[in-house]
Amino acid sequence: MSRVESYTPGTPSWVDLASPDVAASVTFYGELFGWEAPELAPEAGGYRMFEIGGVPVAGCGPIMMAGQPPAWTTYVSVDDADAAVAAVTDAGGTVFVPPMDVLDVGRMAVFADPTGAACAVWQPRAHTGAGLVNEPGALVWNELSTRDTAAATAFYARVFGWTANTMDMGGNDYTEWQLDGSGIAGMMAMPAEVPAEVPSYWLVYFGTTDCDATVAKASAAGATVVVPPTDIPPGRFSVLFDPTGATFAVIAMASAD
Repeated sequence: MSRVESYTPGTPSWVDLASPDVAASVTFYGELFGWEAPELAPEAGGYRMFEIGGVPVAGCGPIMMAGQPPAWTTYVSVDDADAAVAAVTDAGGTVFVPPMDVLDVGRMAVFADPTGAACAVWQPRAHTGAGLVNEPGALVWNELSTRDTAAATAFYARVFGWTANTMDMGGNDYTEWQLDGSGIAGMMAMPAEVPAEVPSYWLVYFGTTDCDATVAKASAAGATVVVPPTDIPPGRFSVLFDPTGATFAVIAMASAD
């Protein structure tokens, strides 16, 4: 198991789902990935932790702002949430939720980059982030889809110190975000066929041992397939809307052989 005890600042460390029906989302993802989501104390405000074997892998909470769509949010670990938000503002981002303490577990803020993609920062205290990654049922990748890769590249370099390594992937440019030489996330240009009203967004990928079987199971439980199972160099992936309309992806990683 790929257990994680801490994250280097600037690394995506957590994802959570804003859902209009937390109970339904807990059931859907629990059946899909085998996640458990024990009830937390009342002061958690209905927030739930998805777990595998008692180890947190993701979160789910009720929608908190009027007009907020169901969505998975990517959190980037930082030493100082307030300083990170100041950098976001200086780099042209828009702050949605200013820095706030979350009980004793951490300090967070939510923002949009200059291309319109929502993201968050997490200053860890009692909760470091996902304790298990890069395994079936766990987070394996975070990817920005944007209509302005140049603006995004400049923004994330200023805010988190990321560098952009762009390569050809199946005839299309794909950018691997790197931090200190290690790949920590990705970016691609929004396909032209995506409707104009769809904003730039961060997509979360969860691991699976069988992409086709997972997609079939998700479809039977009410998910909508956006991108059918497709082979790409890293593995076989698919993009779906869950029953509430939140977008997520699954991927069966290619063998290293």
